[in-house]
Order: sequence, then C-alpha cells, then structure tokens
Amino acid sequence: MSFTTPRQFPATRMRRMRRDAFSRRLMSENVLTPADLIWPVFVLEGEGQREPVPSMPGVERLSLDLLIEEAREAAELGIPALALFPVVGTPQKSELAEESYNPDGLIQRSVRALKAALPELGIITDVALDPYTSHGQDGILDDRGYVQNDRTVETLLKQALSHAEAGADVVAPSDMMDGRIGEIRRVLEQAQLVNTRIMAYSAKYASRYYGPFRDAVGSAANLGKADKSTYQMDPANGDEALHEVAMDLTEGADMVMIKPGMPYLDVVRRVKDELKVPTYAYQVSGEYAMHMAAFENGWLDGDSVILESLLCFKRAGADGVLTYFAKRAARLLTQQP
Repeated sequence: MSFTTPRQFPATRMRRMRRDAFSRRLMSENVLTPADLIWPVFVLEGEGQREPVPSMPGVERLSLDLLIEEAREAAELGIPALALFPVVGTPQKSELAEESYNPDGLIQRSVRALKAALPELGIITDVALDPYTSHGQDGILDDRGYVQNDRTVETLLKQALSHAEAGADVVAPSDMMDGRIGEIRRVLEQAQLVNTRIMAYSAKYASRYYGPFRDAVGSAANLGKADKSTYQMDPANGDEALHEVAMDLTEGADMVMIKPGMPYLDVVRRVKDELKVPTYAYQVSGEYAMHMAAFENGWLDGDSVILESLLCFKRAGADGVLTYFAKRAARLLTQQP
C-alpha cells in the first residue's frame, strides 16, 4: 500500500479513531448482515423426523415438514436462501446414481414444497452425485474405478434440469467435472429455464475438512478410504483456481464458490480482485465442527467468534457465506432471542 503523504506519529495516532464506539463504527470497512448468509440444510425422508449429526453438534437432518418450519424462521430472520442437501437411503443409491434425477425424488419434492410454502425464499440445490452413488464418488466410474468426466456430466445435466423444473432458484454444481457448467446452461436455455441461476463450485479443493458433511449425507461409509483428488483441486494451488473460475464464468455461471472457506480466504480475495464477479465461500462442516468443539470446551466465546469468523469472509471479498451458523448468526445480528 502506498500513500501520497507519509503518515507519521504523533501527527497521526491510529488509536485515535478507535477511541470510541461511534468512530469505530464510522470507519468500519465491512458490515455483516443476515443478507450475507446462506443456510445449508440436510433433508431426509419421513415426517416429524430429526436426526442429530454427531460430528456436527447442533446440526440435524430434518424431514421436509420440519424443514419448512425451520425455513420459515430463517426467512423471518432475514436469511435470503437455503442450500439443500439430501440424505439418501441405501436402497436409493446405485452405481449410476439414477435417483439423482428422479422427478419425484427427495430434493425435487422438497424444492416444490419449500417454494409453495415460502415463495420468496431462495432455494439452492446441490448438483452432485455423491449422495446417490453406492461408491460415494461424485461421478460415474469406469472399470478401473476412475471417475469418467463426460459420462458424469450426462447425469449431472439430468439432475440439474430436474431441480430447475421443480422450481429451484439456483442450481449449484459441486462436482468439479470439466465442462459441466456450459452443458447445464445449454440444457436450461433449451428448456426455457432462462432465469435459473448457476452457482458454480468453481474452486472446490480436495480437502480433509469435509468429513462431517459426508457423515451427514451418508456418503462417508461408501467412500471409505478413497479420495477425490483426481477431480477436486490440489490445496497447494492458487493460480489454478483462477483458471477454473474464469472457465465457469465463460460457460455461463452467474456466481462462483470457493470451498472450503477460512483456509482458502486468499483464493476468495484473488478471485474477487481479479474477476470482480459474485463470489461466495462455504464455511464447511470441518470448520463448523472445530468451532463447536472449542465452544463446548469453553476455549472460545461462541457468539463473538461466530460473527468474527463470518466477517473475515466479507473482508476477504466474499459477497456471501454458506454457513451452518446462519440462523445463530442472524439472531445475533438482529438481536432476536
């Protein structure tokens, strides 16, 4: 950073503006509001069902009837959108993930019900096959166990179209297959679903922070000791992320996602600075679990650390954050009980 006039002590005392709350507020560079938050939720079959996720204290898998009640509260708190993730039973899992595009599948029914109950609430759906595959990978395998890119994209197109036809406002491909954004955009245009937005998980890293999420959706046991490094990004790479984001934008993405969040804030900053597009980050399950462990042990103050952690995303350039803390943070920001 350069200055036209050197600022030197004692003419400049940086603490002067920190002296009182009013002046701290006047020079605050970033502001966090409920409108910056997207709430990821796990939906399961049945009625009146709540299942805690052991590795994510405070997070529950919810049946659709209970999810609608929770979604209504989220909307009242000012949260603009939910991101839906399915809990798929073993009988519905298969090698080819056919259940992912079932028009009467769990996600498709959930979208229709949520939009009927809360038409102004944004509904974002995950476009990925790992909850539906018997092997836990995000795509269709060849006979050597390698995820086939183009064959997987064929199924992702069907999945995305089924979500959009059900009424999803945003489809969010999180699979990291090459070329899938362009193909999904083409299919949506052909179906006259021109206002369905695409939130591309453009820089999704092959991270170890995803473990609790895989427990929540039931894919951890299927995946076993395998990993996703042949299609998700190497945590060592930053320049590659810019190429991925730029390609997805060229293919028709409306907004882009960096995942995980806090360990990759440098990537968020670079994407926002260099491409200046709607940029989001995901405070993933492992980040949530670490925070909750510290809170429950009394090592950190929960409320203040939650808000600080989310403000970090805004300072790094994120336009919004997917966070399991969304409702708690929104209550704190609006001072609701």
